[in-house]
Amino acid sequence: MASPHAGPNVSPASAPRQLALALDHAESFAREDFLSGPPNQAALALIERWPDWPSRLMLLVGPQGSGKSHLAAIWAQAAGARFAAARTLDSASLPTTLATGALVLEDLAPGRFDERALFHLVNLAREEGAFVLMTARSAPAGWNIEVPDLASRLRALPVVGLAAPDDALLRAVIVKLFADRQLAVDESLVVYLANRIERSFVAARTAVEALDREALRQKRPATRALAGELFREP
Repeated sequence: MASPHAGPNVSPASAPRQLALALDHAESFAREDFLSGPPNQAALALIERWPDWPSRLMLLVGPQGSGKSHLAAIWAQAAGARFAAARTLDSASLPTTLATGALVLEDLAPGRFDERALFHLVNLAREEGAFVLMTARSAPAGWNIEVPDLASRLRALPVVGLAAPDDALLRAVIVKLFADRQLAVDESLVVYLANRIERSFVAARTAVEALDREALRQKRPATRALAGELFREP
């Protein structure tokens, strides 16, 4: 559902700029790196109360980048769950998919999964007492499902939602995204970005990536001044 600037860990003078630009910046999915706030507290509470769930099959719903995958990773670590993408689900692999008794089924979206395979998965999970945590950007109540029994089962799933970040959470996420890149930034930059971008985790990630890339290109620190140049009104 993701947490200030002395400069990159490798200085431009000591390494080719092309190498610095090519480096991946891994985002930590550890529990201690999950940033909680009112928009995601209910979802985090669900993950932390496992296995005391209202149902063995649960659905996390929230916009892209709201922390669904991070929460799913936290739960998978605790439950020993396997991961599967909803679009790759097929009936033949279901026994293997549920082999550990716990499964994260990611990115359920209407029209982008095998309905009969999901129907069989839901039934098999219930028969075997397996836990399944599903993620989606919208609730199934508004989906057009052709298999009637699947439609009723999906709409009966307990849904826990994650909302867009509030101001405090968005600023905390921006700080974390810079920290993931080993960059410490001051509060003026964080506040500036939070006030300029769309209120979403995706927009925060995009803005931090763009600013870091421009700082490396110009061999300058990521500061409020640089952000003002990069994100100024046209």
